Amino acid sequence: MIDTWSIDGSYFEACNCEVICPCRQVGDTSGGLSTYGHCDFALSWWVRRGHADAIDLTDRQVVMAGRYRDDEATTPPDELMVWEVALYIDEAASTVQHDALADIFLGRAGGQTMRNYAAAIGTVHEVRRSRIDLDHEPGSERISANEGAIVVRALEAAEAPGPVSCAIPGHDRPGTEYRIDEFTVAAPNLQWSVTGRCGFATDFSYVGP
Repeated sequence: MIDTWSIDGSYFEACNCEVICPCRQVGDTSGGLSTYGHCDFALSWWVRRGHADAIDLTDRQVVMAGRYRDDEATTPPDELMVWEVALYIDEAASTVQHDALADIFLGRAGGQTMRNYAAAIGTVHEVRRSRIDLDHEPGSERISANEGAIVVRALEAAEAPGPVSCAIPGHDRPGTEYRIDEFTVAAPNLQWSVTGRCGFATDFSYVGP
């Protein structure tokens, strides 16, 4: 069990919705349902600074692929908005780092990840070490993980009528909406490939309970 933890760094994601993702908050307008009644997503975090108790988590990378349904007309109520995910953790992480990162990003350690998004996770298909290659430099964002089974490449920034934010890093951290050049996931129970959809980049800062 982790008593105290804190991590912060950079964040980049993509999903299968059209730009601007309808679940984003834009200015004072709150988000809504996904474009197509289901959200297929890949999220990436680069921990620039962090710890879990005495475990140093600095410079570790994490990627999560997942999906949920929010089409109220066709989805059973008990399945609405429930995430199924696969979590990939930097292969350079030690065993204690790996376990701490899994607990934090899946919400098992409580705190801000649980409040922001992890309470929605219903099924975890796998948690595994992976070769992860992230580029979070503005304008060249990219995700590669699981030996290329997950690939995301940003194409261009999208115009927005106001500040854009996402609940996963937190609405207190507005960022940049992107149009995505490539978005492919080939993970257990999670497979898709689309182009021209939406992405989002910002920073994050999460703390424990």
